[in-house]
Amino acid sequence: MNCKTVCCAICRFILVVAVTGALAQAQNPRHFSGIIDDFTPAHDAKGNPSGPWVMHGEWHLALKDSGLANFSAALTMEDSDYWFVQNANRVTPPPPNPDTPGVRTPHTHHISMEGAQVTWLDSSNMSQCPTSSYVPDTTTGFMITGPASVTGNGGFPPFAPTGQQSQLQVCITGGSQVEFSNITLVFGAPASGHFGSQPINGAVRAPKPHHDDDAH
Repeated sequence: MNCKTVCCAICRFILVVAVTGALAQAQNPRHFSGIIDDFTPAHDAKGNPSGPWVMHGEWHLALKDSGLANFSAALTMEDSDYWFVQNANRVTPPPPNPDTPGVRTPHTHHISMEGAQVTWLDSSNMSQCPTSSYVPDTTTGFMITGPASVTGNGGFPPFAPTGQQSQLQVCITGGSQVEFSNITLVFGAPASGHFGSQPINGAVRAPKPHHDDDAH
C-alpha cells in the first residue's frame, strides 16, 4: 500500500468519525431551556395560610460529557389574587389593598445546581418523577438530582439564612410527539418550607445539541 492510499484511508476514517459524531450530537440534545409558571400551595406544612405565591421564571440545563448536569433558574414570586381573597375573609387584620405597590411582597430567587446526577427514564422508572398528574401523562425523559443553592433577592433567603443548600429533583419529560416538553422541580428542606414540596411545573423550549456558552 503506497502513501497516497494510506492518506486517503485516513481521510475517509476522519470523515466518518466527524459525521458520526455530528449525527450523534444532533440526535442527543445537550442544552435545554424553558419557562416556569406555577403557584405554591395555599397553606404551609402546618396548615397555616401562607400563599399561594405565583411563580414565573426561566431555566437552563446542560448535560455534561461527564454524565452529570448543571441547572440554573431565575424566578419572580409574589402573592397571588387568591392570597388576597384569603385575607379578605379574616376579621383581623383588615384586608390589604391589592393595588398598593409592595403589598404582594414581590421578590426573586436564583437557583443553581452543579454536577447533578442524571438518570434516564423509561417505563421501569418513570414513576420516580411526578408525571401522574399530567393528562395525558409523559412517557420519556430524564431526571437530575442534587443539592441546590437558592438566593432571595440576591442574598441569603429567610429559609436558608446562612446559605444552606436544599435537595432538588428536576425532571424533564415528554411524549410521542415532543420528546422533551415538561419540567418539574421538587424541593427538599429547607427550600420546601417556602416553595412547598409539591412539583413546580414549567415547559421546555426546543432543546439544542450545541451552545456557545457552556456555563449554565
